[in-house]
Amino acid sequence: MPLTGPKEMFAKAYAGGYAIGAFNVNNMEIIQGIMSAAGQEHSPVILQVSGGARKYAGQGYIMKLVEAALAESPEIPCVVHLDHGADFALCKQCIDGGFTSVMIDGSHLPFEENIALTKQVVDYAHDKGVWVEAELGKLAGIEEHVASEHHVFTEPDEAVEFVQRSGCDSLAVAIGTSHGAYKFTGDARLDFDRLEAIGKALPNYPLVLHGASSVPQEFVAMCNKYGGNVGNAKGVPEDMLRKAAKMAVCKINVDTDIRLALTACIRQELVEHPEAFDPRAYLKPAREAVKNMVAHKIRTVMGSSNTI
Repeated sequence: MPLTGPKEMFAKAYAGGYAIGAFNVNNMEIIQGIMSAAGQEHSPVILQVSGGARKYAGQGYIMKLVEAALAESPEIPCVVHLDHGADFALCKQCIDGGFTSVMIDGSHLPFEENIALTKQVVDYAHDKGVWVEAELGKLAGIEEHVASEHHVFTEPDEAVEFVQRSGCDSLAVAIGTSHGAYKFTGDARLDFDRLEAIGKALPNYPLVLHGASSVPQEFVAMCNKYGGNVGNAKGVPEDMLRKAAKMAVCKINVDTDIRLALTACIRQELVEHPEAFDPRAYLKPAREAVKNMVAHKIRTVMGSSNTI
């Protein structure tokens, strides 16, 4: 099966009360782990490529890895999505390079400028049959080129105007999640009343949650046990994310949790086997850790198992 777009995926997810997991990829092992989990769970999947990942691995390499993964697992509906596209030029390069979905992130811009930039990408992407995600509101934390010390929550009325005027196909909303591993100092809280209001204002419209890693404490402890210094990282409880997926949220982004699982496993292998220097010795269990983490997210957070 060739790459697909999110349209049918999200329509089924919205109707079924589940979300599609959007997992960030940086290398072969992460792609293999994600696709293996999707196959095991019989779930569609979104492979997300950030601007940083694109610079690190190269767009051509990533697309060839995806091509190999689809040849091995043609039964898995798969989207390749640009995460946090910084400008029109980057979005255009990804659209021209075979991505089936792009995010243009103008959330740091004034409202009118965000609309104008998003519409520019939409006009180009739609001519090529490519889906466009945008963002309204600001998440605290740091993600690629976007950094914010404070939350700016998405207003339902502004969301309606933004979608109507920009023509974007899905919208990332700010309801209390944040980028990075250090999301909360006290108790976690998401504004579900706000999410419900946005969902009612935009019926049957797919919403997106960024900054939605849960930062499993066993992997924080594992990193620190084997020489890391992750600190008091704290994420979004999975039951909150599952609740959001039963509402209007059709796509949930996961990046930090994959990094934690991968790094914790590599740290353990290197400490317990200091004589080892073959990368395969520590990347093989790390790949398995990615698979297990993604399979867990598909089952517990997304609710998308057995939906192919």
